[in-house]
Amino acid sequence: MEKEFATREKILAVATSTFSAPPEYLWKSYPNYAIFRHPNKKWFGAVMDVEREKLGLSGTGKVDILAVQCDPIMRSSLMQHPGILPAYHMNKDKWVSVLLDSTVDLNECCALLDMSYEITEKKGKHPNKITP
Repeated sequence: MEKEFATREKILAVATSTFSAPPEYLWKSYPNYAIFRHPNKKWFGAVMDVEREKLGLSGTGKVDILAVQCDPIMRSSLMQHPGILPAYHMNKDKWVSVLLDSTVDLNECCALLDMSYEITEKKGKHPNKITP
């Protein structure tokens, strides 16, 4: 079975359908930056297009990323995986950036988004299970 890679469009669809969190575009100067939040207003993810050099990547131009919160203990082991980088523009102890450029498998991305949702939720777990 061929891997299905995470893309901006797939992540936007997963956040909307699984978590009932349609993307919110908050900044006029960053029209491609979308955030996902709980009904309690806490963010659990963001999709951004960022200059490759700001992420420490070679090449020029922008790349889409998904920012998710993770357990600080897991952070360093997660960043050993290809396509998972230190957080961009978030708390670097609690967040990571996931490349949405055909590097990271969609299932892995969905699991990270699910973890971020649970971490940022005040109490209880959401009733939905991710199935991309």
